[in-house]
Amino acid sequence: MADEDLTRRVERLERLMTDLSERATDSAAARVLAAGADRDVSEVRAELRAHTGALNALRQDQVDLREEMRAGFATVNTSLGQIIELLGRGETR
Repeated sequence: MADEDLTRRVERLERLMTDLSERATDSAAARVLAAGADRDVSEVRAELRAHTGALNALRQDQVDLREEMRAGFATVNTSLGQIIELLGRGETR
């Protein structure tokens, strides 16, 4: 009787050890996947920072261009105003 009880206990322990071994393998695989995901996230963040920097530079270029265009149009408007004034003087003579 004691031998049967010992046999069942040993079989149960062997099953538990097999389960633990499989879990350890799964756990190791999960750690490898997590490390890979962490690297991927780091790479995506670096690319996002680069894209954000490029977009900010583009925005600044557009702001600068807008300022230049406004200054240029103001100059053209002033010049056109002077031309219209000169043309108007010529009609009254």
